[in-house]
Amino acid sequence: MSPGLASNPQQAAESSPGRCQSRPHQPSLLGARPLSARTVGHAHRVLHRALQRAVENETLSRNVASVIRPPNVEAQEVEILSADEIRSVLAKLEGHALHPIVALALATGMRRGELLALRWEDLDLDGAKVRIERSLEETAAGLRFKAPKTKHGRRMISLPTSAVEALRIHRLKQLELRIALGQGKPEADVLVFSTIEGAPLSPDNLSRDWRRVVAAMHMPCVKFHSLRHSHASALIASGLDVLTVSRRLGHGSPVVTLNTYAHRFAKTDEKAADAIEAALRTTGER
Repeated sequence: MSPGLASNPQQAAESSPGRCQSRPHQPSLLGARPLSARTVGHAHRVLHRALQRAVENETLSRNVASVIRPPNVEAQEVEILSADEIRSVLAKLEGHALHPIVALALATGMRRGELLALRWEDLDLDGAKVRIERSLEETAAGLRFKAPKTKHGRRMISLPTSAVEALRIHRLKQLELRIALGQGKPEADVLVFSTIEGAPLSPDNLSRDWRRVVAAMHMPCVKFHSLRHSHASALIASGLDVLTVSRRLGHGSPVVTLNTYAHRFAKTDEKAADAIEAALRTTGER
């Protein structure tokens, strides 16, 4: 048993898009990389289920994991970019290699692995649609493509005009590079974002490159995954309903969306009060 499973969680440090702060984690026996309270909780659930099955098979007399309580996961507001910051980030990245993938992340809310698994055949630029059917993950054995965890992860979402334009420019540059390297016109299954040789990009390396660019260009200090949160928050702020937001993000249930962005939906409650007030006044005037 790792002592991380039984230890109490430390208070997470508050953070803001304008400042980078390190967050405390649970200690780890797996090496220098620490484990968050959420990861420890996942490990505890897996271990508990495995031991419980052993008890049911009479291999063990009791489930010792039942005695250990996993650490509580402190609820934190997700880091996001404001509308002005989004415009500033895209302007600063204009012409940079990261611009197209950042633009697409902000425009769709796609996960990092979904972006890196995207093929040109998954895009309908004329119809302004993107089909998400798989994801790229980094394992100890290397990179591998995998299907979405739930049926909701496999989805078709619309693209804003700015994202379509960014992708067309990216495709043209990719074509020019392939021709210069003697690789010819790309096939439909070629990755949208890849190495020069056409191989998949490492998700961890993408996050590393993002951090370096953020620091070098003095952009708001948020994680790459925060681009997804920024997309969702922008939709919520516009008054879009939770079901539509959930489907666009590929969440397994609208409950996940509500739990993740509860504070964002709470801020739209004033609009709800104004809406019902308008209805009540209209009714009273009849």
